[in-house]
Amino acid sequence: MSKVALIAGSTGLVGSHLIEIILKSPEYSKVISFVRRSSGVVHEKLDERIIPFDAMKLLPHEEIDDVFCCLGTTIKKAKTKEAFMKVDYDYPIKLGKLGKEHGGKQYLVISAIGASSGSLFFYSKVKGKLEEDLIALYYPVLHIFRPSILVGERDEFRLGEKAGEVFARAIRPVMVGKLKRYRSISGKQVAYGMYKAANCSTNENVTIHESDHIQQF
Repeated sequence: MSKVALIAGSTGLVGSHLIEIILKSPEYSKVISFVRRSSGVVHEKLDERIIPFDAMKLLPHEEIDDVFCCLGTTIKKAKTKEAFMKVDYDYPIKLGKLGKEHGGKQYLVISAIGASSGSLFFYSKVKGKLEEDLIALYYPVLHIFRPSILVGERDEFRLGEKAGEVFARAIRPVMVGKLKRYRSISGKQVAYGMYKAANCSTNENVTIHESDHIQQF
C-alpha cells in the first residue's frame, strides 16, 4: 500500500503525534502537511508547506488518499467567536472540499465530545454544525473523532488548560460506568486512533468515534 496523506494542524497536540506515526508507517509514501509555522520535522516522505490556512491549495496534478484535520483552538485563544469559527469550522470545511477535489477517499477530523448543532453551548454547537456539513460533503469514508478533555505536552503553555488537565488526570480513576466516556484522553491516543481508523476497512460511510471508543484503539 502506498498512500498520500494530507494533514492540516500537524504542529498541535494531536497533529504532532499523528504526523510522527504516519511518517513511520508503511502505508504512506508521502505526507503533505499544511502548517502556519515550521514544525522542525525533516523526513524524506514529508512535504511541509508553510501557508496561511485561508490559502490552502494543492497543485492541479496532486492526488490525495487520506485527509486528516487536526485543527482546533479555544474561544479564549481565538478571542472572538468569529475567529474561533474560522479555525474550527471554516478551515476544516475548506480542507475537506480541497481533499475531495483531489481524489480524497477518506476524511478524518477531530470534533469534540457533546458536539451538537442544537447545543446551547457555542463551542459544542459549532462542532455539531461542522459534523453535519462534513457529512454533506459525501466523502466515501468519513471518520469523526469526539475526544473528551485532551491531555499531553503542548507547544505552548496555557495555564487554564494545564490546571484543567491536572484535575482531569486526578479524577480519571473514579470515572467509571456512564462517566467513562468523559475521561481525559491523551493527544497521542487520538492520533493513533486516527491512524488506525484510516487503515482499517469499513463498510460505513460515516463513523463517529466517541472518546471511550478512541481509547480502545
